[in-house]
Amino acid sequence: MVLKTFGWSFVITAIGLALAVLYDGWTALGVVAILAVLEISLSFDNAVVNAGILKKMNAFWQKIFLTIGVLIAVFGMRLLFPVVIVAISAKIGPVDAVDLALNDADRYQQLVTDAHPSIAAFGGMFLLMIFLDFIFEDRDIKWLAWLERPLAKLGKIDMLSVCIALVALLIASMTVATHAHQHGGAHVDKAQTVLISGIAGLITYLVVGGLSGYFENRLEEDEEREHEQEEEARRTGSAVSAVAMAGKAAFFMFLYLEVLDASFSFDGVIGAFAISNDIVLMALGLGIGAMYVRSLTVYLVRQGTLDDYVYLEHGAHYAIGALAVILLVTIQYEINDVITGLVGVVLIAWSFFSSVRRNRRIAAAGGEDAGERAEVGSGV
Repeated sequence: MVLKTFGWSFVITAIGLALAVLYDGWTALGVVAILAVLEISLSFDNAVVNAGILKKMNAFWQKIFLTIGVLIAVFGMRLLFPVVIVAISAKIGPVDAVDLALNDADRYQQLVTDAHPSIAAFGGMFLLMIFLDFIFEDRDIKWLAWLERPLAKLGKIDMLSVCIALVALLIASMTVATHAHQHGGAHVDKAQTVLISGIAGLITYLVVGGLSGYFENRLEEDEEREHEQEEEARRTGSAVSAVAMAGKAAFFMFLYLEVLDASFSFDGVIGAFAISNDIVLMALGLGIGAMYVRSLTVYLVRQGTLDDYVYLEHGAHYAIGALAVILLVTIQYEINDVITGLVGVVLIAWSFFSSVRRNRRIAAAGGEDAGERAEVGSGV
């Protein structure tokens, strides 16, 4: 099972490390290996969240996620995205941006760093909305019940998550504006850039999330009527439209996954510059890491890990919330990448061990209901 799921990841790792040695010797191999570990550590929470979405999709779309999705993740976000950012920031053509990346790595790194506020605002808002919509939803299983119960009640207020996200964006942009004013207005346009990018991130979440949710709901309704209407559908030909609807639902969930992965990759791409500003080594290292994250996502789905360890999804969403806040803070203040990675790892590890304790209580009590009573009584 492990070899089948992670087989391509092992192959890509071998190829990537071999290319690194051919490109710049054994030192390059070490850099690529470090970048791969960085990507995996920063994106483990991404795998858990992706698994919660991917388990709703059939085997075909899971394969699409592992093939076309990987191409988008590796070549799109880890290679082309920094080049596009440089091209837009420096107002040069894509070819010139690639030439700059290959022949003037320091200048290339500076341009990507200068674009960080807009990247962080977009990604921060997108991830913050994911966290808020999760935490404000009333769920049967609660991890930190003392916190999640009152938040679920607050979640009944319409558009509360959008309002909180916009307030966070305003605070971030006003902080940037205040800092620019105190330093003579040297970066007075930065606040406007942050505001526009953050709103774009919010709109992207609402559009993609809304469409995927809409088609997912339609798909569930079709499945409920499937048994009753099967004979009539086969006779009238309406079964074709039902398949098309399933395709639309899966497509928009796939699109949602890709935008989610893009938002998660922002911190990895920016953080990679602390290790290397060589675009080739960055693409190899981050690409290997992205492949493992995707394989891990499929492994979690096929093993039913999220069903066995029910708090993992909670921990991953708390990690998303922490990452969103970190991205918004880094618009103005620098935060070490080690902190960014550790926050996610700690939260997910905590949720995993909480799930293990829950399973032991249920087993000791001899049933689900008794276990849930023990859980509530413990205040978890």
